[in-house]
Amino acid sequence: MARSRTKAAGFRKRRTNTVSALERGIAVLRCFEADPRPMSNGEIARATRIPKPTVTRLLATLVSVGYLRPAREPDKYQLAAGVIALAHAFLRSVDVRALARPHMAALAEAIGGWAYLAVRNGLEMIIIETCRAPASMVLSRLDVGSRVPMPNSALGRAYLSARGPAERERLLDDLRRAFGEDWPKLRAGLELALADAAKHGYSMSAGEWHPDVNSIAVPLAAPGGETMALLCGGPAYAFPLERLRTLVAPQLVRTAQVIAHEIGGLAGETKIAAAAPRSGSPSSLYS
Repeated sequence: MARSRTKAAGFRKRRTNTVSALERGIAVLRCFEADPRPMSNGEIARATRIPKPTVTRLLATLVSVGYLRPAREPDKYQLAAGVIALAHAFLRSVDVRALARPHMAALAEAIGGWAYLAVRNGLEMIIIETCRAPASMVLSRLDVGSRVPMPNSALGRAYLSARGPAERERLLDDLRRAFGEDWPKLRAGLELALADAAKHGYSMSAGEWHPDVNSIAVPLAAPGGETMALLCGGPAYAFPLERLRTLVAPQLVRTAQVIAHEIGGLAGETKIAAAAPRSGSPSSLYS
């Protein structure tokens, strides 16, 4: 677990205009994302590679502002209620969630799978809304707040496909440094997916993020310019590639266009999208 936390901490890129103390404080908080159990000073220091004396001062600061609190176990800490207020404030600010939810629910029900909406956070995609068909709920372990890696997930690939060449190259360079020796294999799959996205307008991940999951995603731009990604998919046995391309992709694209129409944003243009309506109710999409 410490190794994965260290790798996650390595995703941060040093910049000359950032405050290192703040970066380190956030790194301490992020230790609790993957495993919210109480952690000691030493465990946090090993996970973040921050010296123990500095970790001690950061912990005292985070406790004082209400983001961490001492645990019942001696010399250990855990998340406090202050982080909930931040999370709720962020989710309240994403108005698209309420508008997208009924369309995502209709999509998930129509395909018998999952629908996720995500935004980029660092070199990962963080899910801000989920909808699942009742029959598929037991198979999906992702929920609001879950993170998926950018290079081998359909969500991350859809986001990258919507970036301009310069920004995409910068992100790819950041990913190369973050993933180290794993990057060549990830890069090969990602390049194929980006070529597919350029041709069809949607991005796929077939057992690459999770061996038992196939999914497809498209970019979606909010009115303020932020790029999100909308995904649908499910268990690989129920969503073979041919079904994703011929049946699921058109419904996903139409759903993205309906959501974009309602929020005043843009959905990724594709050959499928060219013939799709730009407005309409969820029920009209699947009739």
